[in-house]
Amino acid sequence: MRFASLGSGSRGNATVVQAGNSCVLMDCGFTIKETERRLSLLGLTPKDLDAIVVTHEHSDHLKGVPAFARRYELPTYMTPGTFRARDLGKLPDLQLIENYQAFTVGDLHIEPVAVPHDAREPAQFIFCYGEMRLGVLTDLGNVSAHVEKCYQNCDALLLEANHDSMMLAMGPYPMSLKDRVGGPWGHLNNQQALRFVQSLDLDRLKQLVIAHISEKNNALSKVQEVFQGVSEQLEDILYASQDEGFDWVSMSAETSPTAELTAVLAQSK
Repeated sequence: MRFASLGSGSRGNATVVQAGNSCVLMDCGFTIKETERRLSLLGLTPKDLDAIVVTHEHSDHLKGVPAFARRYELPTYMTPGTFRARDLGKLPDLQLIENYQAFTVGDLHIEPVAVPHDAREPAQFIFCYGEMRLGVLTDLGNVSAHVEKCYQNCDALLLEANHDSMMLAMGPYPMSLKDRVGGPWGHLNNQQALRFVQSLDLDRLKQLVIAHISEKNNALSKVQEVFQGVSEQLEDILYASQDEGFDWVSMSAETSPTAELTAVLAQSK
């Protein structure tokens, strides 16, 4: 099992998860041409994909989905609320995720998780292959008890640390946007992300990727300082990039996940 990012941030998000004979694209916030280009950097073509899985309707996650799905006739999974939140036109194979029920795409078992975010029916996902569990958790304003319970037994985790609270407070955003980003339905700050990681079984969690780091309200040095306390307990911490995402991170039931390329700072909002 392995995963990679085409980009992580307010200008577009997309994550690829591959296991066995199956390959899924989670979100698509880029144009068809840009998605094709970024896939090629990972050694993939759109024909390698089996489905698109969508977290929520915000444009940095959804805007490329309809055209890409139609071009390549891909099944598209999303909650009914996400589907109804935007006019997506006719999709070739719409699969609605009812009541956050788990589903399978080929060899991948996928568990949707309800999260507190200012979208109509947002979901994040845990991807399972055999005994391996990859958790993807971005775009949420707080870690609910439900979220904490669902993500306890992950071998790898892609987690947002969107903003530094002081930088957000002193930054250029209007007050309404500051309230939204820093509120309970917005995005996790560095300290919230750290507390969540500290609540996990760090003996099992081998790989942590920090994503959705704001270019205006955060800094790589601040994130690294915050996570320094847990860095010695984890085998590796990577930082996702808006422009480059991160290259393949491989997971194995026998060995710890390894990164094939070091990722760089995410340029997010």
